[in-house]
Amino acid sequence: MRGMSLKPIHCRLPVVMLGLLLCAPARADRFGDGGSRRHDHEHAHQALARGEVRPLAEILARVATEAPGEVVDVEFERENWRGAKLWVYELKIIAADGRLLEVLVDAATGRILEVEQD
Repeated sequence: MRGMSLKPIHCRLPVVMLGLLLCAPARADRFGDGGSRRHDHEHAHQALARGEVRPLAEILARVATEAPGEVVDVEFERENWRGAKLWVYELKIIAADGRLLEVLVDAATGRILEVEQD
């Protein structure tokens, strides 16, 4: 394609991940929301609109410095973390050495709460 510049994959990753988040399967809210089931993207959109969370692109940029690798899955959910209800991004990342990492991130601050090997 002459005349078009293609950005490297790491520049497009936040857009790709947002698309994945928007297409995520329905999950039940762990703390209940009147019994209704909502999609992750609906929770994320509403929480972002209320200013309760940081945008996914910002979260991915922060996490990339501390847990580099290829993000292969993103979930957005309400967690009970040490007695507090938090919105969290749960990221699945394939590290350079091939390990699959599960990274739990506070969606409001971008702080990594936990990194586990999956």
